[in-house]
Amino acid sequence: MRKTLGLALGAGGARGIAHIGFLQALEEEGVRADYVAGSSMGSIVGACYCRGIPPEKMLEIVRELRPSDIVNLGVAPITKLGLMKWTKVRKMMSALLEDCAFSDLAIPFSCVSVDLKSGKKVVLSEGSVVDAILASSSIPTVFRPVEKDGMLLIDGGVLCRVPVKEVKSMGADVVAAIDVLGKVRPVEKVTNVVSLIMRTYDIMDSSKTATQKRGSRRYYDLWIEPDMGDISQYRMKFDQSVYDAGYFSGKQYAEKIRALLEE
Repeated sequence: MRKTLGLALGAGGARGIAHIGFLQALEEEGVRADYVAGSSMGSIVGACYCRGIPPEKMLEIVRELRPSDIVNLGVAPITKLGLMKWTKVRKMMSALLEDCAFSDLAIPFSCVSVDLKSGKKVVLSEGSVVDAILASSSIPTVFRPVEKDGMLLIDGGVLCRVPVKEVKSMGADVVAAIDVLGKVRPVEKVTNVVSLIMRTYDIMDSSKTATQKRGSRRYYDLWIEPDMGDISQYRMKFDQSVYDAGYFSGKQYAEKIRALLEE
């Protein structure tokens, strides 16, 4: 009997487009996930995949996406806890996913977020999928936190960049972790306070993830880091090379994944 495959799709902003390429390559190789868990951008791609949206369609959407389709500045960002409202993104994702619930998905899916009030990681796997992926993708200070069941939810990557433990607990026999951020790279300069904040966050996140990677070795079989060079996760413009890096990794690891499933 074939073993089951779980994919842990990691956080990564613009670099998360690599997940689409990775999934496209697996599709072409006849490899399909039985379970998916995502964090931040990985939760958005994962939800679309589990809803049955082909990777080709996802690529078409992100190619045509413009900053104006996402950016929706709100008033009183300090008291509202974020620069941007979710209105435009929510409308777009609701139309794409048809306002589905987790129970409507073709493949079991979960995503991670963090509750600001308790300071704890939250695994979302019931109710509205759109609410869950917005909560998982709520970058602190950029997007407003999502209120749900008395919690104030922010980006899952704050505590869990690659949710390997979560997809393993869903029932996956074999787990492939796709970490699109990888190790933090040196930079020549930090130009302003925004880049200072982002750079600090990246350094802390990289160190934390390296520790978690070592500590969670029993939960995953493959840890895959598509090579995208110095491309920033914060860029707004589509970059074909990000998709291509994910696609190359999918082709590179498809046979290894198949072998693990047949062991």
